[in-house]
Amino acid sequence: MSLAFIPLYIKFLGIEAYGLIGFFVTLLGLFGVLDLGLSSTINRELARYSARQGDHQTMRDIVRTLEIIYLAIAVLIGVIVLSLSNFISHKWINAENLSIETVERSVVLLGVAIAFQWPLSFYTSGLTGLQRQVASNVLTCGLATIRGLGAALILWRVSPTIEAFFVWQIFVSLLGTSAMALTLWRSLPAGCRRSRFDFRLLYSVRRFAAGVMGASVTWVILSQLDKVLLSALLPLKIFGYYMLAVMASSVLGYLFGPVYTALFPRFSQLVELNDKEGLIRIYHRACQLTSIIILPVASTLAVFSYEIMSLWTGDSVIAGNTHILVTLLVIGTALHGLTHLPYALQLAYGWSSLCFYFNVVAALLLIPLLFFMVHYYQAIGAAIVWVTLNAGYVFFDIMIMHRRLLKGQQWKWYLEDVGRPLSAILVVSGFAYWLFPRESSAIVTVVYLAGVLSASFLFAAMAAPQMRELLKQHLFGWAVIEGAGK
Repeated sequence: MSLAFIPLYIKFLGIEAYGLIGFFVTLLGLFGVLDLGLSSTINRELARYSARQGDHQTMRDIVRTLEIIYLAIAVLIGVIVLSLSNFISHKWINAENLSIETVERSVVLLGVAIAFQWPLSFYTSGLTGLQRQVASNVLTCGLATIRGLGAALILWRVSPTIEAFFVWQIFVSLLGTSAMALTLWRSLPAGCRRSRFDFRLLYSVRRFAAGVMGASVTWVILSQLDKVLLSALLPLKIFGYYMLAVMASSVLGYLFGPVYTALFPRFSQLVELNDKEGLIRIYHRACQLTSIIILPVASTLAVFSYEIMSLWTGDSVIAGNTHILVTLLVIGTALHGLTHLPYALQLAYGWSSLCFYFNVVAALLLIPLLFFMVHYYQAIGAAIVWVTLNAGYVFFDIMIMHRRLLKGQQWKWYLEDVGRPLSAILVVSGFAYWLFPRESSAIVTVVYLAGVLSASFLFAAMAAPQMRELLKQHLFGWAVIEGAGK
């Protein structure tokens, strides 16, 4: 929904006002440093406790304990943004056509929206820790529809202003957070007394939370610094182009994110039960699933970025200003997606320090490079650094992780889980780009790209060993059923 309505937002507001929406997304990501590892902690702890018996009251108490901290952080975020609104409006954002009053009001409103939306990730993580993904997904889909469709209707029928957009975000954020909180508490098993804040529970998770916090803080710096720099150095219109490319590449997150969400609590349970054989089996199967989900989409987006941006926005000028950025950002995001399940495995074992140390080394090496690249190459330079960062995770973090966890499985990850599907997809994409009918109509382009994407999925699935076997089982299973029916 967020992707579908972006062209309408740009049509009603203009690309410069959309830059403010991009700044809103940037701030929301930047404040991820204040998560303190609590979302991952509540996910892991509820998954672990759900594998035991008789810990119902403890589950309710740890939710209450971490919830109070999270809500206090939400208030702090609101205060920070409101306090800095004047500085952000006058000294940071470089608007050319929007009035300074409009920018200032928008910053105040987006600060309130962030504060209301902030606790949503905590409650969502709690539900996934309980493996209540269906309930979480129903709420998420409903809220996404209300958020996207409602904003478009507000801009169309009520007021085509950026202030109206952010007022709607405030309403939906408050509604969504309240609904998710109520669902989590109703999903918890009944306790013997009222839930309460417990310092002992907070102390018991301190090491894991601290490790995740360190990894999260350094990751937020690495992943959001490009947007912070560009929002200050570039005109708001050009920054809007960059954020549009970021949003286009974020479609991959909607694909690999659910796999991580579903598998992380399952990994935690298998670690708690010491079922290493089962863990290895489901780990490789899930990694291959991730590859055949994200790599075909990433390849199609990267190779045909100009055509896709033209179809999506309906504007050749926007496509011309964003397609190279989309190609680079998609490559980096695809590499990032491939490392999500290995990271989930690290957290399931409680090993949160590896990612932190790797992020520190990456920050020391890449932050100076980012300043250099942004200074000389602006948005393109930032996108190149994004690719470099995530390539480092794939080639170094994965190797180091498998020396301690699931020893001897790293080459299977590189060759079978990722290498074979990627090779098949590159062959399909190469031929597809060579055969692409230039100057074709929009309908022909859509049909052609749909065919390329379908072929990429099929070839990737056949190249991944476990996915190929599952596919054969389902096909032969249907054949047996149909034969029995005849």
